Amino acid sequence: MFYQWKPYVPAAERRQKAARAAARLKKKGETLSPVIIEGRAIAKTFWGKAWCDNIERYSDFANRLPRGRTYVRNGSVMDLQIAPGAATARVIGSAIYRTTVKVAPVPKSRWSAVCEDCSGAIDSLVELLQGRFSKGVMERICREKAGLFPAPAEISFDCSCPDWATMCKHVAAVLYGIGARLDERPELLFALRKVNQKDLIAKAGQALPLAGQGPAAGKVLADARLAEIFGIEMAQAAAPGAGRVDAAAKRKRATAPARGKKAAARRAGAETPREAAPRAPAASRRMYRTPRRLRARARGG
Repeated sequence: MFYQWKPYVPAAERRQKAARAAARLKKKGETLSPVIIEGRAIAKTFWGKAWCDNIERYSDFANRLPRGRTYVRNGSVMDLQIAPGAATARVIGSAIYRTTVKVAPVPKSRWSAVCEDCSGAIDSLVELLQGRFSKGVMERICREKAGLFPAPAEISFDCSCPDWATMCKHVAAVLYGIGARLDERPELLFALRKVNQKDLIAKAGQALPLAGQGPAAGKVLADARLAEIFGIEMAQAAAPGAGRVDAAAKRKRATAPARGKKAAARRAGAETPREAAPRAPAASRRMYRTPRRLRARARGG
């Protein structure tokens, strides 16, 4: 007896099947969270790109990752749920397959070392909360087999598909889907590794060296998103130039009464202080011209 592979299903047909299956599941009351990729880049922020870079640097996963990238880009991951220690997904192929990726917790000693090392390398607590990490912090968090991201030995997976390979393309698609999801919700990485992100913040506050250069603006989370992630309230930043505008408004208010008094005096027909100043008598004005005429007569005489 031998197993016969199911026929290949084009990507467009898979998307249609996924949409129909999602509609049926929603009618049953299930809430789906599909992975939607816009453009070619699977991940765009620090957290998502670091996850994808981490799984790509291990040769254990090299053979199946290309197919996984194709699957996640064409919308085959129709549902992805990330919980502490595990991610479960439904991936559409020749059929709908259930896939599970389990990630081991970060050892306590390693997490303590990460927090301790980052306490001396974080530029400032404010930049940490805004997602602006220095190069040193990025290197420490992403350090191979010693940072926050898992090594192959710390990842186990299972799929209901008939592929007997160690990693099928459905599992590879889910791994990339996790990276895409971290773009939207980076706090899920801490949940996946079963560590508390507030530990990193607490350690950061113990040593704050001079601020350095952070990542580009497109890789930084908004204040509202960070407030939700870390459970704090972010102060509203003043708009650029607000101080100059306030100073100008104060000067305007200070000079307004003086201008108002002048305008009221003109409307009443009264002279303003400058207009009311006495003019010098004609005789005093002529006395300054007398020496010049005397000199002219002397030259003529």
